[in-house]
Amino acid sequence: MKRFWLGIAASVALSACGGDGTNPFTPDDGSEDPVVVPEALSGDLTAFSYDPVAKTLSIDGVSLDNTPYSAVYRRRPGLDVDGYEAYTAQEGSLQRHYTAYVQEIDNTRAAIVVSGGQFSYYFGGSSYGRDGDFNPPTTTQAGGLVSYAGNYVGLLNISGDGGDLLPVDPGTADDVRPRQAAEVTGSILINADFADNSVNGVVYDRTNVDTGTSLSNLDLVPTTIETNGSFTGEAAQDLVGRGTYGGIFGGTEASAVAGTLFVENHIDGIENEAEFGLFVLPKCGTPNADALCDQPRP
Repeated sequence: MKRFWLGIAASVALSACGGDGTNPFTPDDGSEDPVVVPEALSGDLTAFSYDPVAKTLSIDGVSLDNTPYSAVYRRRPGLDVDGYEAYTAQEGSLQRHYTAYVQEIDNTRAAIVVSGGQFSYYFGGSSYGRDGDFNPPTTTQAGGLVSYAGNYVGLLNISGDGGDLLPVDPGTADDVRPRQAAEVTGSILINADFADNSVNGVVYDRTNVDTGTSLSNLDLVPTTIETNGSFTGEAAQDLVGRGTYGGIFGGTEASAVAGTLFVENHIDGIENEAEFGLFVLPKCGTPNADALCDQPRP
């Protein structure tokens, strides 16, 4: 996949270049009605395997992150973002650095991974999946509207603070130094209608953590919920398409939703910027639902 890398202050692209319970997730799970993660979202990621009890994460398919095809990432609690667990990989001080985020709610999970830039390009991707079949809420003619709210985390192809990088010798040329991807935090609300099988939402209160810069909202354009509980739609700003979002409903009566997005050319003042984002959210009205859910009802 062709991906550009941007330095922390760059305004143009540099150049183009080409315990038990662990469950792997691939774009096609082999079931009769498989969940397929669109290529726009999967990117360089073939699959991930996550154990929420043992706190282990393995990433498949992403190049140059470690010697094996399936790389085991290191747990990094200090990089956690509002409930999303952070993992990183860097085999040597002159090797590429990778950041990954993952979360699971009610056996429904998603992950993103992005490398910091080196030699003017980066790798990145995302995936999502669940245990079991789609179990939608019971709907009536009165409606089937359900909300999901919580936190969002994203990774940019822009240099972050470099705090997780292995040290290099003083005087090492910038041209060979790896970089660490910048992080984005935000909030997200998703509304789903299981009576007419449609979903939409918004990612808001977005901030580049490394610079403190506020970022514009991302609208999740209304799209269809498929028969297997998955969905894919357009991510936009001010009615202008910026990329793709997708996800899957899981748990009893769709008690959780997990998904990812990929957007580009979405930050003012920067060209060729890109972002992989992650959301794993509980349904409003369930335990641990976000405070946003506590709104007056008729």
